[in-house]
Amino acid sequence: MQTWKLSADPQFIEKVRDIVGLYLAPPAKALVLCADEKSQIQALNRTAPCLPILPTTPARRTHDNVRNGTRSLFAALETGSGSVIAQPPRQHRHQEFIRFLKLIDDAVPNDLDLHLIVDNYATHKTPEVQKWLLRHPRFHLHFTPDQRLLDEPGRAVVRRAHQPQAPPLRPPRGHRARSRPA
Repeated sequence: MQTWKLSADPQFIEKVRDIVGLYLAPPAKALVLCADEKSQIQALNRTAPCLPILPTTPARRTHDNVRNGTRSLFAALETGSGSVIAQPPRQHRHQEFIRFLKLIDDAVPNDLDLHLIVDNYATHKTPEVQKWLLRHPRFHLHFTPDQRLLDEPGRAVVRRAHQPQAPPLRPPRGHRARSRPA
């Protein structure tokens, strides 16, 4: 027997139908993009160049890295063609999200409406972003179900209810390991 646990988002069914509908039957004269962001990506370089493969020696590289700070990434995927529109801003705020929307606006022909599937990140809902969207009526944001309402934040929207929760990688703060009697 398999059981499922769904998100507690009160608009879960409407949001899923909306998103699945966009993928199965996109509106005419429109482009559907799945947009997401990743913050604090580490920019790393090796401390020395990789050494090439030789006839008797495998490729070699150093074990350590030089950290060059962090970057964010905004990206929009058009699943039909696999094309991506991306921008790596230094910060992760509403100003950068608006610049990303402008990049999409410039990259997509003006005769197409734009339907962006986005998560519930607060940046997407700021008053500044809402004002920008009002001035650009070809943009339509479609929000995924709210995952903050799940009993396990950051987990998939749908998961098997009988799956055991993974144990924590380290004991909680203040926890002391007890020795077991032999």
